[in-house]
Amino acid sequence: MTVSQPPVIPFTTLEAHATLQEACQVAGLASEDARLIRLGENALFVLAAERVVVRIARSLDVLADARKEVAVSAWLHEAGIPAARTTAHEQPLIVRDKPVTLWQYIDNGGTPADLNDLAAVLRTLHQTPVPADLALPRIDILGRVSERISATDVLSDEEHHFLLAKYQELRVAYAALTFPLTSCAVHGDAHSDNLIKATDGTIVLIDFERFAFGPPETDLAVTALEHSLGWGTRAEYDQFAERYGFDVLAWDGYPVLRDINELKMTTWLMQNVNENEAIAREFRNRLFCLQNPEAPRRWRPF
Repeated sequence: MTVSQPPVIPFTTLEAHATLQEACQVAGLASEDARLIRLGENALFVLAAERVVVRIARSLDVLADARKEVAVSAWLHEAGIPAARTTAHEQPLIVRDKPVTLWQYIDNGGTPADLNDLAAVLRTLHQTPVPADLALPRIDILGRVSERISATDVLSDEEHHFLLAKYQELRVAYAALTFPLTSCAVHGDAHSDNLIKATDGTIVLIDFERFAFGPPETDLAVTALEHSLGWGTRAEYDQFAERYGFDVLAWDGYPVLRDINELKMTTWLMQNVNENEAIAREFRNRLFCLQNPEAPRRWRPF
């Protein structure tokens, strides 16, 4: 007997808005002024009147990560590290088969955080002991990559095979690394866009979805790659490394982390190629670079 499966609903802007409306009804929040601020691994909406940010994940496959985000937020607050706080609602909510978390809006002073701010936050985070009851998972640096490749319909058979082979190759290379720094709590997506400089000047850490226990080099490599892509100056990167106290570019294992992050950035963008032509072009640019390692990396940030 064949049991039919319900169709998978693509995680588009339209589906994100539908999920938002139902989530707000469940939570008793007004959604009339909702504004989409980002569609990536999650959809992020701000409800200005409620002073709430709604974070919608793609599927129940990442429910454990949503629960972890809530727990990490509470731990960071207890540890004295300024971080995003959840609302008083019991969460995560489950709406349209998607985990939804609700966050207190942070007033932005208008000045973005910089790499010096990021270095200081990461140094503090990496030095903060992790309580046993938090039970952070071990880092899975290539988590979700194979799922993205398997789920997409925008690749040719050859491209599909290439990306899966690259994924497997990097899994093996990462497992062979010997890290010089001591494992600790890591953010997992450590770039300055995941910091908010509040109106009082406080630097607030946000986005805890990829939080894990693992080598701090994995956090530092994100900034190193962004520097290599030209998304900042060498002087800014050198100040970042000096303030943190370690230059990951000088470590012989960095090229593996660089290649892993390039693959992650490419497959992350691949999820949204149907949203607009600019994303589709940039995905194709990144894929070409993965297929041609010596090609110049003229990547646009998204």
